[in-house]
Amino acid sequence: MGLTNNKSSVAILSVISNSFLIIIKIIAGLLSGSVSIVSEAIHSGMDLIAAIIAFIAVKISSKPADKDHPYGHGKVENVSGVIEGILILIAAILIITEAVKKIIRPEHIGETNIALIVMFISSAVNFFISRKLFKVAKEIDSVALEADALHLKTDVYTSAGVGVGMLLIKITGIEIFDPIVAILVALLIVKEAWSLIWNAYCPLLDTKLSDSEEDKIKNVINSYNGQIIDFHELRTRKSGSIKYIDFHMTVNKNLSVEDSHALSERIEKDLEEALKNTNVSIHIEPGV
Repeated sequence: MGLTNNKSSVAILSVISNSFLIIIKIIAGLLSGSVSIVSEAIHSGMDLIAAIIAFIAVKISSKPADKDHPYGHGKVENVSGVIEGILILIAAILIITEAVKKIIRPEHIGETNIALIVMFISSAVNFFISRKLFKVAKEIDSVALEADALHLKTDVYTSAGVGVGMLLIKITGIEIFDPIVAILVALLIVKEAWSLIWNAYCPLLDTKLSDSEEDKIKNVINSYNGQIIDFHELRTRKSGSIKYIDFHMTVNKNLSVEDSHALSERIEKDLEEALKNTNVSIHIEPGV
């Protein structure tokens, strides 16, 4: 229950912070007429939708397994990650469209001081919120929270970039910096979105765990070489924060059922210590 509450509380924190940033960015965008700031407001709007999706996802994924979902609800987080990535791509397209319009038909940038202040406030807020999200995401291995943290981390750089663009306009008076910075922001967002979609989508196809994680699994099993003959047919996958591991293990044919069971339980315990949030299934086979 504690982990569920922690996941929900940081997800709500992201919703609140994004709501605040949307309001101040819209005000700054209207006052300045800056397309790069308007693009940041659009980005924060997508972030808000994504944060709400993440909040719903972590609530659902925390539900225990039931009759209709015997493997739990973990993959809801992966689905939410894919949706968040698609939303970010849409935001990038909207930003590029608006920026191109501004290049074709330049418009005067008005108030730059308020724009500068808002962008650097946005960068600072997202820096602290993303750090908090990443910390909790890593602690509980939450795909949804990590996705939320990832694009907030990108917001730190994009907001700072827009702020630098406003500063350049203030110093040089060259207003084309505004749409150019907006396009650069959008390209960073596209890169972020692709990474997010890919990382969230792969577990939906039951892609195996990473090589480093499988090496940890093999090292644990190999540490029992004196007690088992061999192991084979290792399969791994991930659903939300849960890692599923199953393999066949060959033991001495004279080993009793009770002793074989005790051995497999020790291996399962070691695997759970090596990789958190694991579900291990071992099929025992007698040696020849």
